[in-house]
Amino acid sequence: MNPRIDKWLWAVRIFKTRTDASEACKKGRVLVNNVQVKPSRDIKTGDVVTVKRPPVSYVYNVVGLVENRQPAKNVPLYAENVTPQEELDTLKLQKSTLFVQRDRGAGRPTKKERRDIDRFVDEE
Repeated sequence: MNPRIDKWLWAVRIFKTRTDASEACKKGRVLVNNVQVKPSRDIKTGDVVTVKRPPVSYVYNVVGLVENRQPAKNVPLYAENVTPQEELDTLKLQKSTLFVQRDRGAGRPTKKERRDIDRFVDEE
């Protein structure tokens, strides 16, 4: 019994819903062994699954097969995250450069805060 790629992606919590997993496959964001796949593609242990979520491409090894959604603690039994550290660093860098700390409910920046933000961004 080999599960479909969309079911496996959902079961190991890479996508929140099976519909999201299926749409990602249809849009070409899911590769199995470096080949774009349809949602109905069967997978087997040993396959390498790449999921493109800009700006990062996550890479997983299929360790086990499963069709039902698993608790988070069981995910390592079925998927091994082998995403290169450079990809994860790209994500951290993007989060740190684009985010300005604002208190929740503070609303939009004032003119003075906006000028300060622009000055900070222009310095880089």
